[in-house]
Amino acid sequence: MTYYLDTYGCVKNQVDAENMMAALNITGWAAAEDAENADLIIVNSCGFIESAKKESINAVLIWRKLYPKKKILLAGCLAQRYANELSRDLPEADGFFGIDDPGGIAKAVGKAVSKSDSVRKAATDAPPLPGSRPLLSLPGSAYVKISEGCDNHCAFCAIPLIRGGLRSRTPEDIIEECKTLLNRGIKELCLIGQDTGSYGKDLNTGGLPDLMESISKLKGDFWVRTLYIHPDNFPLPILDIMTQDKRFLPYFDIPFQHASEKMLKAMNRRGNAENYLNLIETLRRRLEDTVIRTTFMTGFPGETEEDFTLLLEFQKKAQLDWVGCFTYSREENTPAYNLKGRVSKKTAAERKRLVEEGQLSISEKRMERFNGRTLNVLVEEKFEPQEPSNGETDLYLGRLPCQAPEVDGSTVILTSTPLKTGTLIPCRIVARAGIDLEAQPL
Repeated sequence: MTYYLDTYGCVKNQVDAENMMAALNITGWAAAEDAENADLIIVNSCGFIESAKKESINAVLIWRKLYPKKKILLAGCLAQRYANELSRDLPEADGFFGIDDPGGIAKAVGKAVSKSDSVRKAATDAPPLPGSRPLLSLPGSAYVKISEGCDNHCAFCAIPLIRGGLRSRTPEDIIEECKTLLNRGIKELCLIGQDTGSYGKDLNTGGLPDLMESISKLKGDFWVRTLYIHPDNFPLPILDIMTQDKRFLPYFDIPFQHASEKMLKAMNRRGNAENYLNLIETLRRRLEDTVIRTTFMTGFPGETEEDFTLLLEFQKKAQLDWVGCFTYSREENTPAYNLKGRVSKKTAAERKRLVEEGQLSISEKRMERFNGRTLNVLVEEKFEPQEPSNGETDLYLGRLPCQAPEVDGSTVILTSTPLKTGTLIPCRIVARAGIDLEAQPL
């Protein structure tokens, strides 16, 4: 029996998908390269915001229309959040599977395809294989989920409803996974969680600083990228470790969300523009080549023109390297759902446009500082042009330390010598093209 996995949502969902694949593979299933040749289609869904929910449901409907006789399983966050409703209203799916136990996917799959009890039992006995799971990342990089759930309870966020409260993995388990991945040749470990800054608060450990200290004892030439640190929970002691071990990249993904203190309070966040600017200044003072990515939200209930102006002013003062901007999505059962002062979708979208428009020149300017430098580049893929080339120069795509997977710009590598994907190579940065950079191997 073969399956095809169609996954949506964030990289935390991607790790869930990888773990599901591992559990299926060790119970006798095989991954198909495409849906046409699969016995079962698994849609690993996202249930975070309205647009993502629609995308996942539409995927089920489209697969059903294309393959009316195949079995379809809806897995992931959407299935977790709306299990009862979907089982009643989405007959196009043959089964549903949440996120509580990715290793138990084969049991749900067996039920969906009416396999025997013996096949379903095999799934419950399958050990987790977090470090040897199939990887859906580009070569050389892997995500390491260090925690699940979140205790921050931001007013707009449905994550606690879907994934529950904070549950940190043990440091020993994480280190074993990192060792396994490094032994497989991985060159970039991306530590992820809903809020990595809160890691370990539910354990009797020293939290993220102690975990990073343990990772620093691992041997080898690799990067560690720490993503998604809530600004109100930023553990400053990690800067000492990053200063001592340059393998920890000075790249920080800190979702500020807003700069108006009134809006932040309404979002159930404790920060303000002054505190956030001080944090940014501290990071840049302590670590050379600090790169900061953030997300801003427009259209949260009660956001006035004055609030939005404060956000734009913060954006100009902060001069952040990368910014993602999203309009507020009204999610049922969240604290913000019934707030007054709703902002029209048109106004929220226009404010989003202004943020993105203003950020482009800032990001270009921030990337310009790397031009002329010699830095390691992680080679990800060879670019195959549609038109035949002269055969003298090949083009590869890769990333610098200032570029996180999938969300930031890329580094274009021009070379006459073949490169191996998934490796770190020293390059000289020779030009900037918009937000992307161009490099030549040394």
